[in-house]
Amino acid sequence: MTVTACSTNVEKPEAPELGGGGRPLAADYSRSPVYASRGMAATAQPLASQVAVDTLKAGGSAMDAAIAANAALGLMEPTGNGIGGDLFVMVWDPASRRLHGYNGSGRSPQGRSRELLLQKLEQMKASGRLPQDYRGIPSMGALSVTVPGTVDGWFALHERFGRLPMSQVLAPAVNYARGGFPVSPIIAFYLERNLAAFERLSGQIDEFDNARDTYFPEGRAPRAGELFRNPDLADTLELIGREGRDSFYRGRLAKIMADYFARIGADLTYDDLAAHRGEWVEPASVKYRGYDLYELPPNGQGFAALQMLTILRNVDFSQWPRASAEVFHYMTEAKRLAFEDAARFYADPAFADIPAEALLSADYGRHRFGLIDPERATPAFGPGNPVIEGEGDTTYLTVADSDGMMVSLIQSNYRGMGSGLVPDGLGFMLQDRGQLFSLEEGHANVYAPGKRPFHTIIPAFLMKGDQPVMSFGLMGGGMQPQGHVQILVNMIDYGMNIQQAGDAARFMHDGGRQSSGVDKDPLGTLYLEPGVPAKTVDKLKALGHHVVIDDTGVRFGGYQAIAVDPDSGSYIGATEMRKDGTVAGY
Repeated sequence: MTVTACSTNVEKPEAPELGGGGRPLAADYSRSPVYASRGMAATAQPLASQVAVDTLKAGGSAMDAAIAANAALGLMEPTGNGIGGDLFVMVWDPASRRLHGYNGSGRSPQGRSRELLLQKLEQMKASGRLPQDYRGIPSMGALSVTVPGTVDGWFALHERFGRLPMSQVLAPAVNYARGGFPVSPIIAFYLERNLAAFERLSGQIDEFDNARDTYFPEGRAPRAGELFRNPDLADTLELIGREGRDSFYRGRLAKIMADYFARIGADLTYDDLAAHRGEWVEPASVKYRGYDLYELPPNGQGFAALQMLTILRNVDFSQWPRASAEVFHYMTEAKRLAFEDAARFYADPAFADIPAEALLSADYGRHRFGLIDPERATPAFGPGNPVIEGEGDTTYLTVADSDGMMVSLIQSNYRGMGSGLVPDGLGFMLQDRGQLFSLEEGHANVYAPGKRPFHTIIPAFLMKGDQPVMSFGLMGGGMQPQGHVQILVNMIDYGMNIQQAGDAARFMHDGGRQSSGVDKDPLGTLYLEPGVPAKTVDKLKALGHHVVIDDTGVRFGGYQAIAVDPDSGSYIGATEMRKDGTVAGY
């Protein structure tokens, strides 16, 4: 028998004639959830899950293990995250019996006005670096870069919930970065896609030699199974572990970044880094069929999942099978309604007056539900008036420890690997989150100096009364809120277990109003995975949806979850086939 690495430079092969085997329990397309009694981690990369469990076994808390795994993922899954990006976290603290929220997003340059940004965009068009008809902020290059918030977030969270020294927490990632690790298949696939995108949009990128040397040293993407090393990142993480968060925002690393910004003509400065601080925030919730879903408030899009539930709790799904067109129709229309509001209202609350309580009210949910035609997809919805009533690449992880602490953490560089910009000798790429600002004057999310952009990344947490039920998330740009809702409908309305709920075929609706102000077709496109029955597809088309079957798995995110068994207190974990990840426990 010959075992070969997974090739990522060929088209996906046709499905083999030999089908899958059977299972004694649950659906044939799924597998068993993972059970463990003392601690558990679920991440998008098997080695990162093991790093988290090793940290727990060494006496670390769930927060120590989550930071250790996040650092490892920044190395092992640079297509989804890294210390050049932002993070959002929810933490169930068994000591206080409270759910805490943290917003670790960074801000735009304080010295760049909207007028200056518009001038620079016109200069890029005049020089041929952008097409003349380009709208919005480009996805790559210095104009899309905002202050990275992850490292500050690590230390804020660690100060409150950590046990081990940060140098010990970051040591596994340092060791893997220096000694190397074998690239996993799906991450190799995304590395190749990212390199192609960088080459296609090279005119937007102010400097790409550093990124090429760091991630594509042989002029190509690393292949599955190849050992990958990032000694620059090892040095960076080692310094952060030894000297603390100020090394990144005020010390040696901050000065290197500031010099790099100046060298390439970027607008971020040392003062922008030095001024950065994340913030503790209060998670918000809505009740659905006796459970409480918690999400973080804007500038993230978590409220979109909550708004979807305020709409969907007005329909009784028990009258239809899960695979029916009616269930897909109602969920899709609820998504469209919620995202219209997200594009209109969600922004940095320091700059925008967000009617948060009204958006989540039962009355407003009923009003929006009343706009759904059960017989037809509505051609165009608009945002509501709650006063009277973006494919991205991300990593999500969750960790739970023997004391009952549960961490729901999501972290990202936004689109692809990020901006294409790697500061000199530091081994990480800067995020391109600033692309999500609107340029429309008067828009809640309009660009302004020192402002946080609209964010797609959202961790989730499920409670029942005052009891923690499940820490979970589903990565992937605009897929995230609609993915959260599909997971909950699968489990609460249809009784699927934690693993089957993630493996079941999904939809992803794309279209309508956008937070960037660059709006898409109001009806949009309803992407479905091949597991949706042909009869359902035909009926959805008859209802007026623009349906496309997508068998790549790329659009539909990646799910991890840890639940608490209400009887034994053991943990139950799940990952899914769309990513490389595993659940590890002990």
